[in-house]
Amino acid sequence: MIRRKLHGRGRATIYSAGYNTSRRAYNTEEKGRSMIRIMRYGQDEAEKIFSRTRMPADVEDIVKGIIKDVREGGDASIREYNKRFDGFDYEDFKVSQAEIDRAFEEVDPEFLEVLKEAAENIRAFHSNQVRRGFQMEKEDGIVLGQKVLPIQKVGIYVPGGTAAYPSTVLMNCIPAKLAGCSEIVITTPATGGKVNPNILAAAHIAGATQIFKVGGAQAIAALAYGTETVPQVYKIVGPGNAFVAEAKKQVFGQVAIDMIAGPSEILVLSDGKTRPDFLAADMLSQAEHDKFASAVLITDSRELAGNVAQEIEKQLQTLPRQEIARASIENNGKIIVTDDLEKAVEVSNEIAPEHLELCVEEPFELLEKVTNAGSVFLGRDCPEALGDYFAGPNHTLPTSGTAKFYSPLGVDDFVKRMQYSYYTPEALDKAADKIACFAEKEGLGGHGRSAVIRSRNRGK
Repeated sequence: MIRRKLHGRGRATIYSAGYNTSRRAYNTEEKGRSMIRIMRYGQDEAEKIFSRTRMPADVEDIVKGIIKDVREGGDASIREYNKRFDGFDYEDFKVSQAEIDRAFEEVDPEFLEVLKEAAENIRAFHSNQVRRGFQMEKEDGIVLGQKVLPIQKVGIYVPGGTAAYPSTVLMNCIPAKLAGCSEIVITTPATGGKVNPNILAAAHIAGATQIFKVGGAQAIAALAYGTETVPQVYKIVGPGNAFVAEAKKQVFGQVAIDMIAGPSEILVLSDGKTRPDFLAADMLSQAEHDKFASAVLITDSRELAGNVAQEIEKQLQTLPRQEIARASIENNGKIIVTDDLEKAVEVSNEIAPEHLELCVEEPFELLEKVTNAGSVFLGRDCPEALGDYFAGPNHTLPTSGTAKFYSPLGVDDFVKRMQYSYYTPEALDKAADKIACFAEKEGLGGHGRSAVIRSRNRGK
């Protein structure tokens, strides 16, 4: 049984619910201590192992009202929301070329070079996803085919609240550009009417065509329905807070969307040989996103579990976003101990995390057993932050277990398929009775007639 209560500043209170659930080993009201839970798979309740704290559910009606306002009020409503939430009331909220030029002067030159290199890495990776159509010619003059076409108008939402994310610009805009989208429209919050210059620089590097100073659910509504200034698009992609996610959900059907993104997640799967400070740092890298983020470690080492819990608390003391990360760890953080790594992978596949790190001796062998994850990071020296910024694979990923059926954002998200068929008169004559037979079985005689009428009356 693991049960430790370590006192003193900067040390963790550790609780293993799986070994003894009859008593609590910590006081949840205590401050200054990491409340991460250590659980034993097979002894803890599955509900505790696989649970996730959901985002607040009371936003539906608020978002519905915002969408209604924007549909009815257009630009005037956008200006009102900009004034209320971002503190500016500009008649024109479209980013000008002059603002983009100034942004390049303000961006740190070293960071600008990093942005360009990251963009090249992302472009190189996603270039491999570009698909072509096909055409097949069968006997008797039958031609069948499929065209892969870009979605002409796409909207990209870029968060700009508690943190601005130029990486999101690159990850969403570059695949759209590779797909051939002719209009790539970015919306992003602009505190005081000024967009973060790093976002503007990234948008220019990635190939955005227009940028608007508008955030939140009102931005999603503007993209979905259009205003006097913001063009209506056919698909909206990009992450956001609970209001943005709810807005995307409500406009789906009017436009396409990429996915309903939940809070950020990381699951680190490790044997007992990885340094605890590495693992703690990786878990906190996602915990600092927001208070609902999820950081999970699965390991077959009881000793490592305790050491990582202590290291999390140690690193929390100096983390700039300590308050957010601590709330995330206390809400959703957990360490799960399994008998072996194979069982650890089974648990991981059931959780289906957004980000999965395989910090083990032979990560490629373990990769063969992974079936559900958004993006996988292999080995002890491949932190998830590589994927956030630089490596090349996309960082817009399925969350909340949806990696069981959703994929990372990519070029495919910005294209559509159109198929076509061609039959000669002779080819249709051969198929007409078969079509009529099928149609009759479904009770749709008109379908069959449309084929038979041609073959039976040909030449009359």
